[in-house]
Amino acid sequence: MGATTSMASAQLSVTPGESIEANVLVRNNGTLVDQFSLDIVGDAREWVEVVPRVMNLMPGQDGTATVTFSPPRDSSVLAGPVPFGVRVLSREEPAGSSVEEGVVEVAAFTDLQVELSPKSSKCRSKAVHEVVVDNAGNHPVGVELVTIDPEEQLRLTLDHTSLMVQPGTSAFLKLRAKPYDRFLRGKERRHPFQVTATSADLPPTTVNGTVVQEQLLPKWLLPAAIAAVALAGVLAVLWFTMVKPTVQTAAREEAREQAQEMQGEMMDMANQAEEKAAEAEESAAEAEKKAAEAADTVAEVGGGGAGAARGATTSPEGVNIASGSTVDFRITTDVAAAPDPEAFEPFGVPEGVIPADKTLVVTDIIMQNPRGDNGTLRILRGEDVLLEAGLANFRDLDYHFLEPWTFAPDAPLTVEVSCQTPGAPEPADGDCGPAVSFSGRLSGPTEGG
Repeated sequence: MGATTSMASAQLSVTPGESIEANVLVRNNGTLVDQFSLDIVGDAREWVEVVPRVMNLMPGQDGTATVTFSPPRDSSVLAGPVPFGVRVLSREEPAGSSVEEGVVEVAAFTDLQVELSPKSSKCRSKAVHEVVVDNAGNHPVGVELVTIDPEEQLRLTLDHTSLMVQPGTSAFLKLRAKPYDRFLRGKERRHPFQVTATSADLPPTTVNGTVVQEQLLPKWLLPAAIAAVALAGVLAVLWFTMVKPTVQTAAREEAREQAQEMQGEMMDMANQAEEKAAEAEESAAEAEKKAAEAADTVAEVGGGGAGAARGATTSPEGVNIASGSTVDFRITTDVAAAPDPEAFEPFGVPEGVIPADKTLVVTDIIMQNPRGDNGTLRILRGEDVLLEAGLANFRDLDYHFLEPWTFAPDAPLTVEVSCQTPGAPEPADGDCGPAVSFSGRLSGPTEGG
């Protein structure tokens, strides 16, 4: 009993950026008035729409839904066959639900772009450019690259001349341009060149570039050399006529004064050496005393244990969340299907798991929805919602927290579930039954908290 479905054509073809429609016939084979929900399963569900999504049928009555396929014209949908399924869910007889399968052939399209960066460069002996080949189509494209130097003044070298560019990706190639001739001085020389990309599916694409060749000698070098020679001549004349005689006389007088000063300094240094030797003995004794005191202090500090070195991590409520006894438990649910998506049924922590004077510190959670129920699951601290997830979005989902969740006695942990449609195979009671496992610690207030 339940529903039967059929599609006029299970083999379809569509061009990206365009749409194609197909009709699905739904028949109520049951003995009760039933409501059927329609949706799409498979990789095509992101760009397939079914109208209507819900239909009510009398026993033996047929209904028709329109399925529209509209793949986007970009590289996110690859060319080729894409299987899909139109799923029809019965509210009265979920076990009688059905899936009509088919295949839609997505046509290939090509969108190849070629860029050159930079378009113009300056050099004395060698320039480097980058060729970017971007495949914005939905299938791999083989590309051949050819460099053209119309004036035959450059030696052009590419990393690769043949490549295969996958859809939605870009290939980056180094292009080295080296002029055949170089010159020491003269005006700049402009050398144009081209890079052409050819593909079997597209006409050739050409980008233009220019290498501006400069003289080997920097323009500032010759004026700087002339200025340096002139300055050296001026300094030589000043040295021999004025500076050298004055320096010689001053040097002799300075030498006599320094000799006298050195004799006095040597006597002072001898006296200071004796005084410093005595001070060094006193400093050594004092250093030994301080080292002994420091060793005693280190021993006292080290006696605090590793916990004192690490310190305690405390929550704003004064709870030590870095220590305590480990705990793990599981909250299971059993919720009847309800048409109101805001109808949530709460489930608390099993009795006896958390003592009344302890705070629960949660570090890991695992949410399980093995039957694929459809609805919403929420995790609350008191009346505050910490996490909300659609049941249809997961079968097994785990979270590991760098900063744990804390649940004080006055703000307990609660799991709420809103059941829309039980999963398959449906249990005998027709209810949703997701579960959440929690791991963490039981902690009390910190010392002095």
